[in-house]
Amino acid sequence: MSRLRIFANDDPRTPQLETSDPDRIAAELAPIGVDFQRWEASAPVAAGDTPEKIMEAYRSDIDRLVRERGFQSVDVVSIAPDNPQREQMRRKFLDEHFHKEDEVRFFVDGSGLFTLHVDGKVYEVLCKKGDLISVPDGTTHWFDMGPEPRFVAIRFFTDPEGWVGHFTGSDIAARFPRFEPGA
Repeated sequence: MSRLRIFANDDPRTPQLETSDPDRIAAELAPIGVDFQRWEASAPVAAGDTPEKIMEAYRSDIDRLVRERGFQSVDVVSIAPDNPQREQMRRKFLDEHFHKEDEVRFFVDGSGLFTLHVDGKVYEVLCKKGDLISVPDGTTHWFDMGPEPRFVAIRFFTDPEGWVGHFTGSDIAARFPRFEPGA
């Protein structure tokens, strides 16, 4: 189940809010410009399916988002716990950074933890199967896929070169909980 926890940026132990209600998650994130949606597939899909099958199952939502937001490329990324590069891949996203374009991810399967640092608060968003999150350009955040990552996600890019992170040098991400699925 998806979850949002909001913390003061100086207190990583005590959430000011915790909810698993998707409508409440969307309502709490909207004022900071983050879009949170739930999507349903038009046909069954799962980890291991081809990118083409996955994209076809979400074609109407993908096409709508591309039309509305002008994305130039869309792809599917899949990470499994046995990936030999999993530790390096995890480390790449664990430090606070921002992008010069929106970071938009839809979780087809599995889960991951997006943590946003905005206006003195930390918004921890546990994304699971069926969740779309759109983090606005310039928003500082980090992403944790966990020690044994397992997810399939559709990624949307304005820049065809894809993901480019600009790291802040802050240690705030190290002070907040890491993603431990099942915990």
